[in-house]
Amino acid sequence: MIQARTDMKELQGQTVVVIGGTSGIGLETARQAGAAGAELVLVARAPERLEGVARELKARQTAAFDVNDLGRLEQFFKDLSTPVDHIMLTAGGPAYMPLSSMNLDDARKHFDQRLSAVLGTALFSRGKVRPGGSLLFIGGTGARRPGAGLAIATTLTAAIPALAANLALELAPIRVNVIAPGFVDTPLSATLLGDQIDARRQQLRETLPIGRVVSPADVAALAIGVMRNGAITGATLDIDGGQQLVPS
Repeated sequence: MIQARTDMKELQGQTVVVIGGTSGIGLETARQAGAAGAELVLVARAPERLEGVARELKARQTAAFDVNDLGRLEQFFKDLSTPVDHIMLTAGGPAYMPLSSMNLDDARKHFDQRLSAVLGTALFSRGKVRPGGSLLFIGGTGARRPGAGLAIATTLTAAIPALAANLALELAPIRVNVIAPGFVDTPLSATLLGDQIDARRQQLRETLPIGRVVSPADVAALAIGVMRNGAITGATLDIDGGQQLVPS
């Protein structure tokens, strides 16, 4: 497992906001950011779990709400009493909708929620992020190859990096980047795959060039690196263990 480099305290004196910070990639990023010296502001939907994680990580501030509630998202940023350095948005998952069974209202809702969360975070955080700080969004690589049921997922896989690149110009000198994981062994992945999760893990161990499954700690380590590196903006950084190199 990738561990945070705690000896140098690379984020000492900085504040990191993690939206979706109580599970999977968000939780591990918050954990590593805290170990690197950052003060933490955590956002999640479930108040009880948020309270427990905040206590464990000694978070400075928390807020419990659904990021899809854009009015609440706006109020959250208004309520921030001091500037922050980095904001990471991990909320939202993939949507697999075959055209043969697609409900157009559900498809439109997924598009709206995913893109509105990114745009809302960028819009409402203006004036709250210190110059040279960053916004970091989670995209994906797994849906870059067309396939049945992937129309929504592949479109968003392309849209989020394009949106972030434009935001990087409009929000400069605030940096805006996307991390694009492939399969990551998270609770969300386990929920989506159900009883097929163990077979998927084994398949990836046998086929990925790295010979193991990508973990939340791997993605979090990249996120910390992007926060620290002031020369990275408008970029989409893949982390999939070489999954795109393996024939489908």
